[in-house]
Amino acid sequence: MTPPVRVLLVDDQALVRSGFAMVLSVEEDIEVVGQAANGAEALDALETTAADVVLMDVQMPVMDGITATEQVVARGLAKVIILTTFDREDYLFDALCAGASGFLLKNADPDDLVGAIHAVAEGHALLAPEATLRVIDQVVRSRRGSSAARSLSASPAEPPALSPQTQLAIDSLTRREREVLQLLARGLSNAEIAGRLFLGEATVKTYVSNILAKTGSRDRVQAVVFAYSTGLVGQA
Repeated sequence: MTPPVRVLLVDDQALVRSGFAMVLSVEEDIEVVGQAANGAEALDALETTAADVVLMDVQMPVMDGITATEQVVARGLAKVIILTTFDREDYLFDALCAGASGFLLKNADPDDLVGAIHAVAEGHALLAPEATLRVIDQVVRSRRGSSAARSLSASPAEPPALSPQTQLAIDSLTRREREVLQLLARGLSNAEIAGRLFLGEATVKTYVSNILAKTGSRDRVQAVVFAYSTGLVGQA
């Protein structure tokens, strides 16, 4: 029998933690192994309690969810799902860059929450919700505008300056890999990409693996962040 997915709940509101714990308590293949009120408590808990997935709030006292996510991922303690609202998109983007495997809204349906936990535990990334792409798009576009405004040498229409390493990564992508990445960044699954490009699904999986390796992306979420932040999305 497959052991249950072990989950740590991290939120500064006790009622929120209790609500998620109650939802997950009826799932035979999910076990809530602990709760924490902030990022520092979460790190302490993970030192003594093994967890597969951490449901992490963003705005918390003592240590916020971004800092905690970065440390959890860097130490290889667990995978992280960010629980958030839309009031601080910049926090969310930073959390994804810190290594979170995806995010959910706090008012997500119980079935979506359970499905997300299983998906992340199995090594997948949460790209399906359209809200994910909308937030990433909004934040990256905002950052591009800020960067252009601060630069005296660049016109507002110019793309952000890229590091030599990032430019090399972009140049290493084949035309087909760029097409796959652009569709990936718009939320399409491997099967949908295969149908759009008239390819076999196994071939698409190979392209995705190549994209992750060339861009230095840990998973599909990081590849989407790369695509948006470098301006590949929307390019011909």
